[in-house]
Amino acid sequence: MNIIEKILAKASDREHVSPGEVVEARIDSAMVHDLTGPMTVESWKKLGETRIHDPDRVVVIFDHLVPPPTEQAAKLQRMMRDFVHEQGIKNFCDMGRGGICHQVMPERGHVHPGDVIVGADSHSCTYGALGAFSTGIGSTEMAAVFATGRLWFKVPRTIKVNTQGSFAPFVMSKDLILHILGKLGVSGANYRGIEFTGPTIDEMSLAGRMTLCNMSVEAGAKNGIVRPDATTAEYLRNVPATFQEIRSDEDSVYERTIEVDASELSPQVACPHSPANVLPIEKIPETRIDQAFLGSCTNGRTEDLRIAARILEGRKLDDHVRMIVTPASQNVYIECLREGLLDLFTQSGAIVTNPGCGACIGIHLGVLGPGDICISSSNRNFVGRMGSTEAKIFLASPATVAASAVTGRITDPRKMS
Repeated sequence: MNIIEKILAKASDREHVSPGEVVEARIDSAMVHDLTGPMTVESWKKLGETRIHDPDRVVVIFDHLVPPPTEQAAKLQRMMRDFVHEQGIKNFCDMGRGGICHQVMPERGHVHPGDVIVGADSHSCTYGALGAFSTGIGSTEMAAVFATGRLWFKVPRTIKVNTQGSFAPFVMSKDLILHILGKLGVSGANYRGIEFTGPTIDEMSLAGRMTLCNMSVEAGAKNGIVRPDATTAEYLRNVPATFQEIRSDEDSVYERTIEVDASELSPQVACPHSPANVLPIEKIPETRIDQAFLGSCTNGRTEDLRIAARILEGRKLDDHVRMIVTPASQNVYIECLREGLLDLFTQSGAIVTNPGCGACIGIHLGVLGPGDICISSSNRNFVGRMGSTEAKIFLASPATVAASAVTGRITDPRKMS
């Protein structure tokens, strides 16, 4: 079996599972946030439930509307606070005490290799970076998890992405996943697992692996995963989580294998209006931008902000560009504050916000208006994703976002060294 099949077999008390089989698996962690939590609770109550199955396995994180910009948002957050207290949920991160859910989950030790994790958010596949089977589910499915602690899955077929070679300067894991999305398309991995392997992945940081797994869903994948190794173990030394080694068997069967040479990659850009509408940056025509966004659950980690800061240091933003920088969590914010990165961003002309998802989903702290063109380090550029349906969004790495903010047009970061 491959790593995905092994995890699902263990969680469903089976010795062996095969693609296409339906299993009922124990859930190790279940996460909701301030937008999906209220819908989950409403559905759970309709089941006639009064106590959730296991409060210690439930995680509630406020991150989408923080601080709440409307009375309705404040009302829903108050309702979730009352629910957390009533049900005895200890794993609760209110605003100012956590950050973006997909960063906070690993930071707080809610992700272990070999776990089965579900989140009421599509980018919950991020946690596969630590060797967990993790996927996004709907609020009604989450209500069933709250009630029973279990959920059924169809065992997915798995696509193997084998990557070799080293990245050129200012080429990042974001460029790799955009390249892969360009190959697969938005439905090329529908209900498949994607296992990222190869020497390039072995040398990649946990943050880089999180970027790969985070955007697996943009190809329709059920989950993305990287086998846990020494890098994983080192990360888990600093959080209250345990490490176990689990990997695919040598004779594992995959639906297909995609080979990638990272040394041949240049910076990649996803053009409107699809994450799979990808071109190498040298094929992008001169395109002015109005806004640059650096952050999100995809690329708001410390290493992302560091590489952007390297490019911005000693430079000012273009006069016609506004830049928003959103660290992924309070921990990331504090780390960047201590390193002087937030001061550097501010001196360059950027706005630094509190951790949150608002700008990425177009509801708070940086909404795009009609005609705006934005280059973003986030994961989606659908019509209306960041605000107006008349805006255009280009997706790129933190390095490309920073370089573009300086020149006022989509720019190859390799020219900024």
